[in-house]
Amino acid sequence: MRAVRVTSTGGPEALEIGEVPEPVAGPGEVLIDVEAAGVNFPDVLLSRDLYQHKPGIPFVLGGEVAGTVREASPDSGFVAGDRVAAATVTGAFAQTVAVPVGMVGPLPGKTGFVTGACLPMNYLTMSFALNTRAGVLPGQTVLVHGAAGGIGTATVQLAKALGARVISVVSTPEKAEFVKELGSDEVVLADGFKDAVLSYTAGAGVDVVVDPVGGDRFTDSLRCLAPLGRLLVVGFTEGSIPTVKVNRLLLNNIDVRGVGWGAFTTKYPQAWRREWDRLMPLLKSGVLEPPVHRIYSLERAAEAIGLLEERAVFGKVVIQP
Repeated sequence: MRAVRVTSTGGPEALEIGEVPEPVAGPGEVLIDVEAAGVNFPDVLLSRDLYQHKPGIPFVLGGEVAGTVREASPDSGFVAGDRVAAATVTGAFAQTVAVPVGMVGPLPGKTGFVTGACLPMNYLTMSFALNTRAGVLPGQTVLVHGAAGGIGTATVQLAKALGARVISVVSTPEKAEFVKELGSDEVVLADGFKDAVLSYTAGAGVDVVVDPVGGDRFTDSLRCLAPLGRLLVVGFTEGSIPTVKVNRLLLNNIDVRGVGWGAFTTKYPQAWRREWDRLMPLLKSGVLEPPVHRIYSLERAAEAIGLLEERAVFGKVVIQP
């Protein structure tokens, strides 16, 4: 089968497209014929050996997929022909992938494969983040950094579905227009965002900050929090990992909370399907509509991943084999 392989640590430009043996489903796995695969920032990091997970080189890249079940064990709950989406960590940028059954969820009948491929990473992460880690309630205010990206757009839609007010932080006026159309209540530019956010909240601050960016905006994010506010650490796309002076947490009665969805499902694998089932009513009702920036062929995977690394993506990019 055709697949995208990491054979060195040279980044997206060093990826190789070629023939590899088809996977074989082991015990407790589902074999899926891939119709679409979502591209995520961990794919960039994996291509440069900068991710915490270290698969042995060479390996097939790609962490989320939608497609059709080819083979499943009788006790899996799936049969050949079922339409599904799944999380894989690696192996999704191929024509076929084997996935543990606990990381596979059914797709509603009206949900297309491209939409399905956008859900397992960003939407499950942020459903877990907003519901379990932050406990967002109707009427609360959520500030989201990197709002035009995959994590950001998922946050905007899910926070609005929870009845929250959303303030988005973006880097350009074009991205501001994009997230406003997506449903964000207010949008501010990253440069000087703290003062703008405090102005929008009449100095009160926000209840939750979602930060997949990290870097030097972290301290100002803490300053945006209202008493009892929560800052969710989701990732570090800016590259540097910030530190926090814990006296800020004490004096202002605020929290910094990690969102390690992958680590959580490794320890509690049953949580993946529970979170998937939580999304399904929102997906069926049309509340969740992942915005797709562009669809690429398997042969243009390096271009798709490179676009993400350049932070030039509005929403998601998807690969189809």
